[in-house]
Amino acid sequence: MSFDPSIHTIDTGFMARGDFDAAYLVVENGRAAFIDCGTGLAVPAMLAALDRAGLDVAAVDWLVLTHVHLDHAGGAGLLMQQLPHAQLVVHPRGAPHMLDPTRLIAGATEVYGAVEIARSYGPILPVPAERVVVAEDGHRVDLAGRSLLCLHTPGHARHHLCVWDARSRAWFTGDTFGLSYRELDSARGAFIVPTSSPVQFEPEALKESIARLLSYAPQAMLLTHYGRVEDVARLGADLLEQIDAMADIGRQCDGRPDRHRCLVAALTALYLERAQAHGCPLDDAAVTAVLAMDIELNAQGLACWLDRDKR
Repeated sequence: MSFDPSIHTIDTGFMARGDFDAAYLVVENGRAAFIDCGTGLAVPAMLAALDRAGLDVAAVDWLVLTHVHLDHAGGAGLLMQQLPHAQLVVHPRGAPHMLDPTRLIAGATEVYGAVEIARSYGPILPVPAERVVVAEDGHRVDLAGRSLLCLHTPGHARHHLCVWDARSRAWFTGDTFGLSYRELDSARGAFIVPTSSPVQFEPEALKESIARLLSYAPQAMLLTHYGRVEDVARLGADLLEQIDAMADIGRQCDGRPDRHRCLVAALTALYLERAQAHGCPLDDAAVTAVLAMDIELNAQGLACWLDRDKR
């Protein structure tokens, strides 16, 4: 079955890296919905995608956020200023951060640093309350008669939701279904890695969320990082195995004075072993370079989980 041509992948250009951070445009009967939007610097790419689809800003009814991490939602306030008829759909836990992004900015600054926030994220603006729709679990977005189902999927973040499009039998997964970069593809297909980035990683909740997505028998997953992947059952099993392995790594490294170094080294070894078994075309150094930022963030997220578990 060919993939639904009404779904457009948008490269947001985050970190000046291609095929790294995606948003999506869904078009139905001349109306449109964005799924995630990248940073404030991605607004021109979002508007250009509309233009390529033959639509203008007045055709956009919805901006649906999988969660409010800045690489997914940092540009929401600025983009909404350009979309006169759109409403923003967000998890109940994420909605306060869209109304007032102060804490969101502070949290991201703690992880990435103020210089990086200014350089890579652009303006982070509030969204007026009257334009925000809070999506409880099971909320349905009506796009010109096409139903987009929003299900809560904690594990990566407690404010995460995924969006099911029955038309294409595909999930817009945000970060719940991990990271899969095209340069790591092999003859076996996509290579995938979970994301445990700070600060709300919960391994059991993430496994339950992945199982919930798989229960719909999807034909494809539409990842933020990056793009469409198939062979969903295999990838789901890979994720579940790795989540358990990552939790074990966290426990093994916990209590050591060099815990962070231990986490980084062990995660690197895990991903390299799996990349080799997958037949990834890159050598170990190149695989490590592709995953370097994610390894660092996953190590930080494991540390947050370990410390929270102690409390």
